[in-house]
Amino acid sequence: MITANKYFGTDGIRGRAGHYPMVPEFFVKLGWAIGTVLAPHGSSRVIIGKDTRITGYMFESSLQAGLAAAGVDSYLLGPMSTPGVAYLTRNMGFDAGIVISASHNSYQDNGVKIFSRSGTKIPDEIEHHIEQMLAQPLVVVSPEKVGRVYRVEEAIKRYVDYCKHVFPSNLSLSGLKIVVDCANGANYYMGPRVFADLGAHILTIANNPNGLNINDECGSTHPAKLQEAVVKEEADLGIAFDGDGDRVIMVDKTGEVVDGDELIFIIVQAALRNGQKIDGVAGTLMTNLGLEQALQALDVPMERSKVGDRYVLETLQKKGWQIGGESSGHIIHLGYASTGDGIIAALLVLAAMVQSGESLHSLKQGMHKCPQRLINVKVATSVDPMSVPAIQEAVSHVQEQLQDRGRVLLRASGTEPLIRVMVEGNDPAEVSKLAADLAEIVEKSLS
Repeated sequence: MITANKYFGTDGIRGRAGHYPMVPEFFVKLGWAIGTVLAPHGSSRVIIGKDTRITGYMFESSLQAGLAAAGVDSYLLGPMSTPGVAYLTRNMGFDAGIVISASHNSYQDNGVKIFSRSGTKIPDEIEHHIEQMLAQPLVVVSPEKVGRVYRVEEAIKRYVDYCKHVFPSNLSLSGLKIVVDCANGANYYMGPRVFADLGAHILTIANNPNGLNINDECGSTHPAKLQEAVVKEEADLGIAFDGDGDRVIMVDKTGEVVDGDELIFIIVQAALRNGQKIDGVAGTLMTNLGLEQALQALDVPMERSKVGDRYVLETLQKKGWQIGGESSGHIIHLGYASTGDGIIAALLVLAAMVQSGESLHSLKQGMHKCPQRLINVKVATSVDPMSVPAIQEAVSHVQEQLQDRGRVLLRASGTEPLIRVMVEGNDPAEVSKLAADLAEIVEKSLS
């Protein structure tokens, strides 16, 4: 039986930079542990990418040192999205891929995500093995076996060309005016480049990273400026990535947000219209009930996993399905990528628009979202909220009120010190009140 990890959460290792374990000495040891576990046979190669946060330089150097101590060569990409690293890892035959990123978090945080040679996030048992090595003394290989460091040339061009290849060659984005919010993150160059090369007229916001402005009131978690820009510029739509580019949400021409659940529906509906067979879709506990109902109407089953794109991927692999994702915009299509990829998901939606001749606003109408309220409650330390009697009682009370008209979900975030309180139902006023009342009890109980 695998015991609980000390460092790895639901999406790698993440925390406040400068506070243990987000310190250089830990990253040296982590690099050594990764090299020892994932590339144990000598002459091994690991590719490293990072988002645009300033502390990435510090952690990149530390990981290099640890990998070199394990006898592993490091190949540096510089700023590169998480899905870009996953693609290049498998496409270029590396033994492992490492992304230095804290995804949608602010610049004060950083973290590490690790990919296997197949471009998928490493499973729990490999994470546990790395944690076991972290508890061991660091032993440096003999000098003649110490790893070297190289730069990967034309990595951006290779990944951009692949993304463009996903879009049907007989289609064009010509005539579409698109506002792209790059979150001042890893897609600040690649995202706009892909869409422009395919013919779209592109306007960009939040595409001037300075190391400190990643996800700062921009990107997929803060779409207000994108909504404003789409309406002001009279654009056809807007596209927003998060800091490391594995999430995407869109904004339609009216300024309404189109979230991950709605984007999945559009992608599935387009695939069915093109005669493709969709055996099923993987969602999560947070997936809107409206998506499940819309898929049922299309005779497509849906299965819910734990929250986290790695668990969505596990469900897809177990079921032999291809499409899944989260409301937040992590969307996986295994026909094109081995992990969530914001650019590729956006291209699939854009292809659906061009092929159908319909607007994004029109395409999303086939799915009717159930009112859902999510409140993040800050806590000092992450705990299981359902282990607290007062919270258990409050949840039972909400469930009694909702009966079969909705659902309630409480969970501790795997990446931040938050308790996520979600209530879903038919009546938006009732949903908001129940969620607010429950969040208040959670805050009082865990303060």
